[in-house]
Amino acid sequence: MKGRSVAVPASRELTPRPPRPARGNDASTRGLIGGASVPIETMRYVKLNQGELHKIKDLYEGVMSHACHGLFFKEGEVVGSDMADEALKDKARFFERAGEILKERGWIEEIRFQDGEVIVTGSIEVSPSEIPTCHRLRGILREFYERFKGTRVKCTEEVCASLGKPECRFRIEEL
Repeated sequence: MKGRSVAVPASRELTPRPPRPARGNDASTRGLIGGASVPIETMRYVKLNQGELHKIKDLYEGVMSHACHGLFFKEGEVVGSDMADEALKDKARFFERAGEILKERGWIEEIRFQDGEVIVTGSIEVSPSEIPTCHRLRGILREFYERFKGTRVKCTEEVCASLGKPECRFRIEEL
């Protein structure tokens, strides 16, 4: 891009994330793969154990240092999207159902959604560290709140069991 200049705005106004497009025309579809709806009966899942997940984290950190934490967060948003779709089928029980899905998929052992705070025990991402480690779970939780509220939110892990605490605590703030 020699000889070209590009203006970069000093700040940008945050706007609510638009609703995600429908994933299919009937209840027999679950998600999109390569832009095509995939019938539920063909949807497959991959299971990783906690040790494998930590080895993957160590691999990325070895190559990218802490810069990879943003990628883990974005992975969480992607993973959280389908979970949010499932939980939104019963909006009155959204957070109860979201917690059940997180438990069913092995992300957490227990979760409490409170006003502006989420308290988690047994996050699969916990491992001894000097900084919070639940980046994917933070992305999942942000996706849940943004989809439920229809507005942008910030999700911060303020307390992490990786630091020797009994639980992880996430602060949820509307932007």
